Amino acid sequence: MRKLVLALLAMLAFTGASSAETYPAHPITIVVPFAAGGPSDAMARILGERMKQSLGEVLLIENVTGAGGSIGVGRAVRAAPDGYTVSFGHLGTHVANGAIYKLGYDLVADLEPVVLLPSNPMIIVSKNAVPAKSLKELLEWLKSRPAPPTAGTAGAGSGSHIAGLYFESVSGIKLQYVPYRGTGPALNDLVAGQIDIIVDQTSNSINQVRAGNIRAYAVTDSKRVANAPDVPTVDEAGLPGFHMTLWSGLWVPKGTPKEIVAKLNAAAVEALADPAVQKQLENLGLQMPPKDQLTPEALGTWQKAEIAKWWPMIKAANVKVD
Repeated sequence: MRKLVLALLAMLAFTGASSAETYPAHPITIVVPFAAGGPSDAMARILGERMKQSLGEVLLIENVTGAGGSIGVGRAVRAAPDGYTVSFGHLGTHVANGAIYKLGYDLVADLEPVVLLPSNPMIIVSKNAVPAKSLKELLEWLKSRPAPPTAGTAGAGSGSHIAGLYFESVSGIKLQYVPYRGTGPALNDLVAGQIDIIVDQTSNSINQVRAGNIRAYAVTDSKRVANAPDVPTVDEAGLPGFHMTLWSGLWVPKGTPKEIVAKLNAAAVEALADPAVQKQLENLGLQMPPKDQLTPEALGTWQKAEIAKWWPMIKAANVKVD
């Protein structure tokens, strides 16, 4: 009996090693927890197309929306730990949601980090009817409102919502949040003048700024972004220290063999080093992470640090989900 058990264990170990050596043998699915057409979807498709060259298999994008992205992340968590299901996510899905939703999984314990991806600084924008021409003037205008000014968000725990909470904390201005099913509809209402401001991803808003449909005041970074060089930083504009970027990453289910994690990481790092990919990502307003932050361990450390930073603020705001 003991010999039979040992034989079975040896067989399983051999099968696992063999699977890692031959991986991938069929298409890989990247679960993007947002609708097609948004910045997350665009980044995943750009990376997936280039990673295909390294891995030799197609990377399919599966958009699984709902509950601030938590449904899509749950879909990946529950997948087999064989490297064929990859979770794409960001600050909202893999940090903030743990402080807002009653998840059926643990964002750290149930996922293996693969790689940190480019980040997107936020930008403070308003409807054109706002008379302010600078960030200082905007802050004065917002403070003078008889009722809390309205701020659009892509829903509870979204990057725009977290940025709004942070903005309140730094500026002392109380906002009235208007949640939407994504930033697109929120931007449409901002253009139409139905809401006052959004602290949004630069990649979402910059085209509307360039078209003159909304007004930009500052980017939430210590340096100006390449695709919006005329927009000052918050430090330059009068709200020093209001720094926030919506970073992204890739994860796989817990228990995925380390050899497979390493292959996915290598393919992603190679894709990020490709000048053509870098150009596409820069056109989206994204900033590349430092090379020494491209290991699975670096993403794991960063995710835990972000949880420690943002969870207290989110919980103190008593964010409710319908």
